[in-house]
Amino acid sequence: MNFPDNNNQELQRTMKARHLFMISLGGVIGSGLFLGSGYTISHAGPTGAILAYIVGGFIMFLTMLCLGELSVTMPVSGSFQTYTTKFIGPGTGFALGWLYWLGWAVTVALELLSAGNQMQRWFPHSPVWIWCLIFGALLFGLNALSAKAFGETEFWFSSIKIFAIIAFIVLGGAAMFGFVHMKGGQAAPFLSNFTAHGLLPHGFLALLMTAITVNFSFQGTELIGIAAGESEDPEKTIPKSIKQTVWRTLFFFVLAIFVVAGLIPMNKAGVIESPFVVVFDNIGIPYAADIMNFVILTALLSVANSGLYAATRMLYAMSKEKMASKKLAKVTKNGVPLNALIITMAIAFLSLLSSVVAANTVFVWLISLAGLGAQVGWISITASQIAFRKKFIREGGNVADLKFKTPLFPILPIIGLTLNIIVLLSLAFDPDQRIALYCAVPFTIACYLIYHFKIKKLREEDGNGEQELQLKSDKKMVI
Repeated sequence: MNFPDNNNQELQRTMKARHLFMISLGGVIGSGLFLGSGYTISHAGPTGAILAYIVGGFIMFLTMLCLGELSVTMPVSGSFQTYTTKFIGPGTGFALGWLYWLGWAVTVALELLSAGNQMQRWFPHSPVWIWCLIFGALLFGLNALSAKAFGETEFWFSSIKIFAIIAFIVLGGAAMFGFVHMKGGQAAPFLSNFTAHGLLPHGFLALLMTAITVNFSFQGTELIGIAAGESEDPEKTIPKSIKQTVWRTLFFFVLAIFVVAGLIPMNKAGVIESPFVVVFDNIGIPYAADIMNFVILTALLSVANSGLYAATRMLYAMSKEKMASKKLAKVTKNGVPLNALIITMAIAFLSLLSSVVAANTVFVWLISLAGLGAQVGWISITASQIAFRKKFIREGGNVADLKFKTPLFPILPIIGLTLNIIVLLSLAFDPDQRIALYCAVPFTIACYLIYHFKIKKLREEDGNGEQELQLKSDKKMVI
């Protein structure tokens, strides 16, 4: 590879607050909202769906508070994997890092496959794999240029999604209350869909299971922590980005679900491919299906773009900690860990191949691990913050000196940790998602065994195993 002669292994702090904000939204706002919102409404009911998103948003809020304290104090690209290694244990950090990396690498493959399928609407006779290759090459090229190029691309990807959601909320809300006439002379529903079936038509258990699914749809906000190692002035940009992400994400999701539930009856919501398309079409927006197809395509590529970035930086960070090959820590003159990017993209394409060759076995296992990786990451964030704060105080640190503090410690972090664990364990009660636990348990055990019988010895021989991370204040460098 074409690396600079000085064997540079440091990333560059080139991303601004607006990039961090849009990167986190890029990992969150995807097909789960545009395509899956109907499922949530049909199972939990209109009011139950809103409650589910509020609960999911509350868990996100608590987790991001913990991440804020950690990432402002230690703005490293490894983020919660580095924190887990430092404050919980290197074996746990090793397992978490590989699980999270694999999860995003497989997610990239899934998003590319979905994007290829979306293109079938406009090019029905073209093979899906061609589009996967084209989109994959495009995202690889953008990520290989520089972190700033990636951040700028993600900014515009996410801007399109946000504009579509705002337009949907405004136009859909106007139609819901009769300010805009609907096609066919349909009467404005006002709040009739919310009162027709009661508060929880399918009971509390249906709300709980829906809340689990919704919680997964919020995952991706933790990318702020991973991007912290390449952000300008992290003390200012990270807190600002976290606050914007939490409140605006919750605002967009809850209002969008409110409009969908208000315009589409509960018994019809679950069988509609995209409630957004139906609403735009009923309002009389020309080419509504094509517009939403474009927005959904943008959303898919945005998630893939963010996922490729996150997985690459996680692999880079693990290499820096001697948990992966040293070659993966080398960066180009523009500060891009190109070897880590190549390996991640290669695994994504291999995963894509398994969707054709072994769709009912290997691909399903990989997708299950992908969904689990982010949830385990959230657990590690809350647990690491608790461990960090206790160690900080024990070693004589003054909490007032922290630039960003998780409020009401330890109450809020413990609530966040408990809720995240409940979400993880509740997968056992969902037959469709239970396989994630079946796959994760042996994978995690294997990671622990590999660490203790191989990696630990190599790290100790290298003199890096149990040393404290020496965090540098240079704004262009990150460990």
